[in-house]
Amino acid sequence: MKRATIRRSVQFALMIAAISVPVSGVFDTSTIFLNEAAWYVGAALVVLIIFVGVLFDMLGIAAAAARETPFHAMAAKRIYGARQAIVIVRNAEKVASICSDMVGDIAGVLSGAGAMAVAGQLSKSLPMAGGYEEFVLIATTALATALTIGAKAVGKTIAIHSPTPIILWAARVIQSALFLTGRRPSRRRKRRPVMDPKRTG
Repeated sequence: MKRATIRRSVQFALMIAAISVPVSGVFDTSTIFLNEAAWYVGAALVVLIIFVGVLFDMLGIAAAAARETPFHAMAAKRIYGARQAIVIVRNAEKVASICSDMVGDIAGVLSGAGAMAVAGQLSKSLPMAGGYEEFVLIATTALATALTIGAKAVGKTIAIHSPTPIILWAARVIQSALFLTGRRPSRRRKRRPVMDPKRTG
C-alpha cells in the first residue's frame, strides 16, 4: 500500500474512534431508561437495538460485496438511487467501518447491557427468591445473545448473496433524506465541445 493510502486509512480510523465515543454515550443512555422502565418495554427496546445492529451490519457487508456494474446499468435507465448506490460501493471500506464496526458493535454491546437491565426489572416484578434471580439473569442474557448471533448470521447470508437490492434500498433512503433536507447530490456538468476557430472562420 502507498503511504498516502495508509495515512488516509489511519486518519479515517481515528475519526471513527472519535465519533464512536459520543455515539456510544448517546446509545448508552438507553440502559439508564431500561433501569426505570417496565421489563416488557425494556425487552422491546432490546429487540429494537438488536434489529438496528443487524441492519447496519448487513449494510456494511453488502457494501463490501456489491459491484458497480448493475448500478451503472440502473443509472443509465435513471432508476432512483442508482447514482447514490455507486457512491456507496466506491466507498465500501468506509461504509463497512461505520456500519459494521461502529454502529453494529455498539448495538451488540448495548443489547447485552439492556438484557441485564431487563432481567433485573423482571426479577423485581415477579416473586423470586434464592437462585431464581440468577437464573433469570443468565436466561435473559443468553436469549439476547442467541437472538443477536442468529439474526446476524441470517443477515450476513442475505447481504453476501443479495447485496445489490440492499445497497439500492440504502441509497434510496439516503437520497430521499438529502432531498428532504434540501441537499441534492452533485452532478458533474458535461463539458461543451470547443469549436475549432478554423472551421468557424
